[in-house]
Amino acid sequence: MTAWEYIKHLFKDYIYIYDDVDTAAAAERIKGAIWFKGPNVWILAFAIVLASVGLNVNSTAVIIGAMLVSPLMGPIIGTGLALGTNDLDLLKSAAKNLLVMVLISLAASTLFFIISPLDLVNPTELEARTSPTIYDVMIALFGGLAGILENSRKERGTVLSGVAIATALMPPLCTAGYGLAHLDMHFFLGALYLFIINSVFIALATYLMVKYLRFRTVTGINETTAKKRNNLITAVLVIVLIPSIWSAVNLIRENNFERNVKAFVQENRIVAKRTYITDYTVQKRDVQLSISGEPLTDELRTSLLDKASKYHIKPSHISIAEHTFGMSQSEMDNLLEEIYTRTDTEIEENAALIAAMQSRLDQLNAEIEALREQVSAANPESVEPIYPEEF
Repeated sequence: MTAWEYIKHLFKDYIYIYDDVDTAAAAERIKGAIWFKGPNVWILAFAIVLASVGLNVNSTAVIIGAMLVSPLMGPIIGTGLALGTNDLDLLKSAAKNLLVMVLISLAASTLFFIISPLDLVNPTELEARTSPTIYDVMIALFGGLAGILENSRKERGTVLSGVAIATALMPPLCTAGYGLAHLDMHFFLGALYLFIINSVFIALATYLMVKYLRFRTVTGINETTAKKRNNLITAVLVIVLIPSIWSAVNLIRENNFERNVKAFVQENRIVAKRTYITDYTVQKRDVQLSISGEPLTDELRTSLLDKASKYHIKPSHISIAEHTFGMSQSEMDNLLEEIYTRTDTEIEENAALIAAMQSRLDQLNAEIEALREQVSAANPESVEPIYPEEF
């Protein structure tokens, strides 16, 4: 055996999976998990309310706990299995139960958000489910692949729990319920689209793995029917993919734009000797700069906008909020001149006042001296001298 053959054999030994899967048992398990009757309905409703509480209070831990409880993936994986094995009866049952699941989830979450008194100013966990991208497609696809493979292997582990958390089927339905409760179509449509992405690509992953693992087909289909089915699947995938790709492109653009703004602010934080960029905010393609210090001159403003252009930030997208806590040099010079002028005037006024007071004091001393001489002349022995200092 050559080295290359040895490597191929070793590699195949590690990735070969057919000896460790039981497709017949997997098919039975999946078929048994699609039904929503009795306890499953109540478990789903309780899990939905639990997830809604987590979303309402921005608690990631509660949301994860709800996803572990939820039996949501059954009908979706069942749909993929039905498509892969040409089982029309299973497809009808899976689609019916998927619809029931969605209606129960929307009803429970909508009712919760109607009666909930808490309405967060910044519901980050809810908002995170309203703008799906191609990355959510990848999560659903690879999560679905892991899920069906876990269902198919002979010795099952805890992978399904991780898949349930990663694909996050429940939060979008809860967020859609929030949108219905508050009549907010942004939340409802965005979250519902995320749920559709997750469902479609988990089902697609199941379909692909069912074909790869060679599950037993229920009925054969002719070439024309198979072609129509494949065309329909392709059309659905394209319809679902296009908005997510567009969202991902916008997400990347916004991220790059924010990175450019951050670099621009860091490099130009000191605008002038006594003028600084103290803060900034970015909303999509618009930037607001908070500038403190001396007021911006037209020259400084033009220079700052020119520098922003080098970071691919258009001047028309920049607004400047000035917070002046100091004075310009000209204002300082005017203030000092005013202080000096006022001081000189006050000194002159004070000097005139002092001179007038000195003159009056001299006059009083003269009058006192005259009065003392008169008293002394009238009775020289009984009158003590009066000195101005003692007076």
